[in-house]
Amino acid sequence: QVQLVESGGGLVQAGGSLRLSCTASGRTFGSYTMGWFRQAPGKEREFVAAISWNSGFRDYAGSVKGRFTISRDNANNTVYLRMNSLRPEDTAVYYCARSKTPSIVAVTIQDNYAYWGQGTQVTVSS
Repeated sequence: QVQLVESGGGLVQAGGSLRLSCTASGRTFGSYTMGWFRQAPGKEREFVAAISWNSGFRDYAGSVKGRFTISRDNANNTVYLRMNSLRPEDTAVYYCARSKTPSIVAVTIQDNYAYWGQGTQVTVSS
């Protein structure tokens, strides 16, 4: 069973930065695509970013492109989300997820992910 644990959330002022971490259990972390999603109050969960197993492919939602950076450290089973220039509309619970199969094409589709963390709250004040 794969377990994902997010950390690094918190309260930050607009324009500030945070780095989220997601550490996975299991020996196969390095073989799978990892994604970050978020859910704001009253809204559906949405795609934020994804990274392929070897970091050769990365994708971002348009709303975060240029401000957020996804990266991974396969030796330590960890994926990161660096968030800069945060805005109040970035306030949400952020979730990391592991893909169902090692390589997925549609990285923005939640059904392509099999395992999810419990989420970490990010609050950006204006």
